[in-house]
This record gives sequence, C-alpha cells and structure tokens, in this order.
Amino acid sequence: MPVFLEPRDVTEELEGFSSVLIVSCPVCPPMSLAMREKQPFIEFFKHGLKTKVFEDYIAAIRAPLEARGVRTDVFSMRLPSPLMCLWTEGQHRRLRERAKGYEAVLVLGCNSATYSAQDALKGTGCQVIQAMRMKAMANATLKVRPPLTVDLEIHPLPKRRGSHRDVTPAGHGNDKETDGPERAPH
Repeated sequence: MPVFLEPRDVTEELEGFSSVLIVSCPVCPPMSLAMREKQPFIEFFKHGLKTKVFEDYIAAIRAPLEARGVRTDVFSMRLPSPLMCLWTEGQHRRLRERAKGYEAVLVLGCNSATYSAQDALKGTGCQVIQAMRMKAMANATLKVRPPLTVDLEIHPLPKRRGSHRDVTPAGHGNDKETDGPERAPH
C-alpha cells in the first residue's frame, strides 16, 4: 500500500546552496499530490506516465531556486516498481553519479527514500533534505476513464486502535500527522 505524503516548506533549508538535485520516487509523491489536488494521476495522451500536478510541483520548487541563480535538475527512478522504496545497488550508483557536483539533494519521497538517498550519498558531502512528510497510508481505488486517464478515488482509513484520530489524507478527515519522524536526520 502506498504512503500518502504532503509537501514540507524547505525554503530555509535550501538557502545558501548553489546547486540542488531534486530526487523523486515515481509513485507515492505524484499519487499523493494527485489525490490531494483531486487531479488525474495519469493522463496518458496528454502527459505520458507523468502526473501533471506533480510536474507542476517540481517546477514550482525549481523556479524560485533558479531565479536566485541556483542550478537545479531532477533525478527519478525510470519506472514505477513495487519495491520503489528499496533501491538496488545500481540505483544507488546512478544517484551517486548524478549527484556529483551538487551541494544538496532534495528528496520528494518518504523516509525510506530519504534514507536510501543518504546511504547512496554517504561520504560525498552532499546534504540530503526531505521535502515531503509521511501523513498516512494511502487507500484508494484506481478508476480508468477515456482516453486512458487514471484517477484515484480516496477511501478513508479506519481509526487506529486506541487512537481518536483519523489517519485519512488531507481534506478527508482529521489532518493530524501519523507517528514517526518528520524527516530523516542528515
């Protein structure tokens, strides 16, 4: 089951860097923003396998950085995988190679993605910053409509035992965070 993520304001954390590589997982971050904004997850004939609302989010991160003269680029896994949070040695090498010359890596993903990036970049001096926080487990039904558009219908998750709070994603119940670290240490 995917993780529902929400963006964090990392503006202050990115101050002082002259280069930032944005690292994105291919499923949970775009899925989360599509559900949050009630936008299609995939519009194949318009955007291929990319999620427009997520691509707009990445552009919104890059624009102010580039306006300040910060060099940015985006690195993502090639295709969605059921083991997306568990990176292979090859993916670690690809990230290490791609991050050469960058002062910071901004991770659009869960804690596991952040830990994987930290592990891959160990000893490089590149600072890893987590740009999204885990909010809840995502529970949704995929709905396909013509022409090859995939929407996500959110289903509220049940309350946790011994808890009085709903762990449903933003806009669908109580918006309190789930337990756990807000972001990984760096």
